[in-house]
Amino acid sequence: MRAAAVLLVLLALAGCGGTVQVEPPVPEGEAVAACDKLATLLPQTVGGDERGTSTPESPYVAVWGSGAVALRCGVPRPARMAPTDTLQEIGGVGWFPDPDRPALFTAVTDVAYVEVTVGGEHVAAEVLSDLSKPIGQLAPQAG
Repeated sequence: MRAAAVLLVLLALAGCGGTVQVEPPVPEGEAVAACDKLATLLPQTVGGDERGTSTPESPYVAVWGSGAVALRCGVPRPARMAPTDTLQEIGGVGWFPDPDRPALFTAVTDVAYVEVTVGGEHVAAEVLSDLSKPIGQLAPQAG
């Protein structure tokens, strides 16, 4: 019954179709293994929203709720990010806020860039805090 209620909410909030459409990235090199690892670490709930589904299905995409929060792992380095830009650190992870798209943030790790879109009524800092713990685990372990 609960699954049916969640599906109805997703249908209502996402408009047409039953899942949220998110273009999956194509990670390369070290990012492939890092993104595969991240997929197993992501929480079921972010910002109070349950994990949803996206289309096309991809291990490199995660959405919560109606897609107000969407994560894409293995994206290219943000074009607008300069080497001199200061990242916002949340939970030990550096985040680049896109100056042209205020709802778009990219986590910068040694092995992969992870893009997060935060929309709806969500507070970006809370969502990024929820996601910083699993993303922070992508860094190579200190020996």
